Amino acid sequence: MKLSCMQENLSRGLAVVGRAVATRTTLPITNNVLIATDESRLKLVATNLEMAISSWLGAKVEEGGSITVPAKLITEFVSSLPNEAVEMMILPKSKTVQLKCARFEARISGIDAKDFPPIPAVEDGITAQIKVADFRQGVEQVVFAAASEESRPVLTGVHSSFSDKLLTLAAADGFRLAVYKLPLVSAVKEKTEVIIPAKTLGELSRLISDGDEKIEITVNQKKGQALFKLKNIELVSQLVQGTFPQYAQLIPQKSESRVEVNVAEFLRATKTASIFARDGSGIVRLLVVPSGDPLKPGKLVVSAKAEEIGDNVGEIDAVISGNEAKIAFNGRYLVDVLSVLREEKVALEVTSPSSPGVIRPVGSENYTHVVMPMFVQW
Repeated sequence: MKLSCMQENLSRGLAVVGRAVATRTTLPITNNVLIATDESRLKLVATNLEMAISSWLGAKVEEGGSITVPAKLITEFVSSLPNEAVEMMILPKSKTVQLKCARFEARISGIDAKDFPPIPAVEDGITAQIKVADFRQGVEQVVFAAASEESRPVLTGVHSSFSDKLLTLAAADGFRLAVYKLPLVSAVKEKTEVIIPAKTLGELSRLISDGDEKIEITVNQKKGQALFKLKNIELVSQLVQGTFPQYAQLIPQKSESRVEVNVAEFLRATKTASIFARDGSGIVRLLVVPSGDPLKPGKLVVSAKAEEIGDNVGEIDAVISGNEAKIAFNGRYLVDVLSVLREEKVALEVTSPSSPGVIRPVGSENYTHVVMPMFVQW
């Protein structure tokens, strides 16, 4: 193998695939990155056996070949080089890669490419295309609600339902539920439901560049694999096996009170209350107070208290439909959802202090967030 490419492109490519490099593994070669020529391009691949990322870069290829080298070492070395051409070659009769850039030179010992785990080809199943902006927003507003603990593996994934020209993403951790509906560019050939690891979607969202217009998703339910294609990047992921909870029945269909407030003001009031809530089990209390005068706004009172620390109260103007209501939530859950909303106003729907609260952006029908209440003495 003998080739050259620009340092900036090589550094970016290594950073992209580096997100799939194994951190703790019993297979040492998964700490490596595969470097290979692919016709007139340079191909970089990394995998942790659950997820694999491939990236293609423009390069001047003189001789073809492939090898694997420690990912962390080559990434740190290349990122430290000046922005000039990097020459790369495998030294004759060895497993050593030589890199030259300007007045810098390094030799890195590698492992034969044939020992690198094969990357599965995901070909059968359904294929869907999604606009990158829609996909990024959908992932952003859902993925944080997935469980981080492995005690219930299905909850560490995002339930993804492909039906006609619609993709519905849903995530839940037992305390909250986020559901987002986004359009597909064209209809899928058959309805398919799978659970994609939340980590995979999070990494994918970070890989998307502004130059990408669409993302192509191929899902093979039988093999339990999904392929995500961007312009010069491919990500293959294992799917989460199991049955996702029937979440539709968790969404209340009616409410006693509906409150419309400014998102930024609600977020500020919640963050302020959360300072005191830290020493009070994280509990933030919400009190919905109608004005009684149709010409005057009502108010949403956001408060928290900790026995030995103190308490705080904040008020924001609100448009209220229905009765006075009170409910308490974990403040972090409120901050999480309010932080990802892009709309100016949000609606909070409350049925009773012991029933789930529903949060929806005003002016948008495609997002629903359900939060379980905290039980407190009022």
